Amino acid sequence: MITDEKPNVVYWLGSSLYLNITNKCSNRCWFCLRNFKQGVGGFNLKLKTEPTIAEVEAELEQVLSMRRWHEVVFTGFGEPTERLDVLLDIARWIKRRSGSSLVIRLDTNGHGYVLNKGRDVALELCAGGISKVSVSLNGHDSETYNENCRPTFEDAFGTVLDFIGKAKAAGLEVEISAVRLPEVNTEKIKAIAKALDVSFRLRDYIQCFW
Repeated sequence: MITDEKPNVVYWLGSSLYLNITNKCSNRCWFCLRNFKQGVGGFNLKLKTEPTIAEVEAELEQVLSMRRWHEVVFTGFGEPTERLDVLLDIARWIKRRSGSSLVIRLDTNGHGYVLNKGRDVALELCAGGISKVSVSLNGHDSETYNENCRPTFEDAFGTVLDFIGKAKAAGLEVEISAVRLPEVNTEKIKAIAKALDVSFRLRDYIQCFW
């Protein structure tokens, strides 16, 4: 149940602080939580407008000192690399504000190179202070990926694998994540992670009730 009607740019679960900087996404996953809910943990993630850098930093300033955060994560109801420059500016601000001890993670669909043509996204993320990326891969081949994630462009599966390789080469800590669903062959995705020499994380699907 959402307890606050105002859309949240900054929210938290446990010791992790999350940044919801956009609702735009290049996937249209049939199981995406935003199709069924307004948000998570009592926070409303349905943005009415995209926040400016200054607005995000102002909200962060209010909560960074609330507790000892384990990490700050760019994730929400959209794909953060849809706003790559905003993401990088905020990540650099966090590093200046909190020092090198705070881990900054990006949860991504791995479409960053398509969304930001001509840019070396992985190297920019690394230079901007991102230390870890968690790449959502809910299909073990092009056919199952297209069925589950319904991307807005062709060869999205290959694009995700390319992003994973480039992120690892750039020096980022990389994991592949998948949602526990009957339509997702997690063992085959786990095998892909092993072949690419990155870690794998299985995420429980948040059930929606009507």
